[in-house]
Amino acid sequence: MGKKSKSAISPTREENYNEWYQQVVRAADMAENSPVRGCMVIKPWGYAIWENIQAGLDRMFKATGHRNAYFPLLIPKSFLEKEADHVEGFAKECAVVTHHRLVEGPEGGLIVDPKAELEEPLIIRPTSETIIGASFAQWISSYRDLPLLINQWANVMRWELRTRLFLRTAEFLWQEGHTAHATEAEAVEETRRMLDIYETFIEEHMAVPVIKGRKTESERFPGAVDTFTVEAMMQDRKALQAGTSHFLGQNFAKASGIKFQNAEEQEQYAWTTSWGVSTRLVGALIMTHSDDDGLVCPPRIAPEHIVLLPIYREDEQRVAVMAVAEKLAEALRAQSYDGAPMRVILDDRDLRGGEKNWGWIKKGVPLRVEIGPRDVESGSVMVARRDKGARDKESISAEAFPERAAALLADIQQTLFARAKAYRKEHTKVVDSYEELVTYFTPENTKRPGIHGGFAMAHCCDTPDNEAKLKELKLTVRCIPIDGDRTPGTCILSGKPSEQRVVIAKAY
Repeated sequence: MGKKSKSAISPTREENYNEWYQQVVRAADMAENSPVRGCMVIKPWGYAIWENIQAGLDRMFKATGHRNAYFPLLIPKSFLEKEADHVEGFAKECAVVTHHRLVEGPEGGLIVDPKAELEEPLIIRPTSETIIGASFAQWISSYRDLPLLINQWANVMRWELRTRLFLRTAEFLWQEGHTAHATEAEAVEETRRMLDIYETFIEEHMAVPVIKGRKTESERFPGAVDTFTVEAMMQDRKALQAGTSHFLGQNFAKASGIKFQNAEEQEQYAWTTSWGVSTRLVGALIMTHSDDDGLVCPPRIAPEHIVLLPIYREDEQRVAVMAVAEKLAEALRAQSYDGAPMRVILDDRDLRGGEKNWGWIKKGVPLRVEIGPRDVESGSVMVARRDKGARDKESISAEAFPERAAALLADIQQTLFARAKAYRKEHTKVVDSYEELVTYFTPENTKRPGIHGGFAMAHCCDTPDNEAKLKELKLTVRCIPIDGDRTPGTCILSGKPSEQRVVIAKAY
């Protein structure tokens, strides 16, 4: 039996998936825990990925008529109380501001000034439906004001007890779209349109395959009539909710007083939607593509497409190598990929070649290009793809490489998507009985400790009793697929008729 090759990340995915994830984040220098419990500091490399996600989605939102705005961080408590299901759904996660001043205490230090209590407590936004609803009520008076299509890029706070960088933090970054419409049909169409945008972006830019579906009643957004989701499978076979789009009906319009006069001069309540994705997508990216050597980043959202690594031992070699490297960097930056100039970094730090190379492997840069004295003599460069083994390199003509680079990046993008889709297919199973479901999600039935199951496609009715039975197994119905098999069957938990199969999985 051959000796196992050493990986850059320890433990590996098989040894301890949760710790492996934390180590990938650390090794790629993406984020760190902040002094505030449950919050994170997003470092430049991690934030660059978020910026590229943000930029791509923002273009897609604006192409469909949405405009960006900004609304207050603080929400009056009475606003949340206007919609009963909404306040009940978020009450346990709210951070509350009750005072507006600090003063010096009798024994030194600062204390809350008891005389500075607010007339009404303010909630640090867990989401903005209620505060945006107040503005919509002022902005809308006629059917001519509709549809109103608004998006906000912001931070929110949800008081999480168990946190993990990017996946679940008390404060996180996101976008939240909020729209108002004259008819129910228009609002439903908007809800589905934005779900489609999320699917397109996550699959085509992030190379993460998703399943579009409707949430069950218990998984619905608090106060919504219907919630739609895109669900992705991570490499530990758990599901991750990558984005949601909510049809709010007239619930929030009635709570906030969003009314308009229709063409017949009749007063009506608007129909509203909300939809959002967050920095959780960065976590999804890590857990879908990365390996035991670190982060693997799809080219379309990678902070840098190509890193050039000059290799030399003495000054004379340095002059020759750097001349080629700088010329190559200029030629590459003149090329375009994904509609913009290629992002190229020339790493001339005073470090050993191996150290630099492994540093960029851990950061997930799609293409690494080594240029040494022998390469200068032969007029070639050594090119390594991040979707292949660390020592898998190809010699390419330095003159030809700039024109080949875009095709290589496109191939990496497609390879990562195909690989992730094949992994999901391999770990998706049709399940036709409760016993089969239990077996599928029992760790002892797999070779990887702590990793088991995947996506179970089963008939399961949306009832509280079924939800409770699944909860005992630490499972949930992730979604009722929109494009799924609609062949009727029998519920594996209740024995009652079922309209179609649903996706059952463990989830983050």
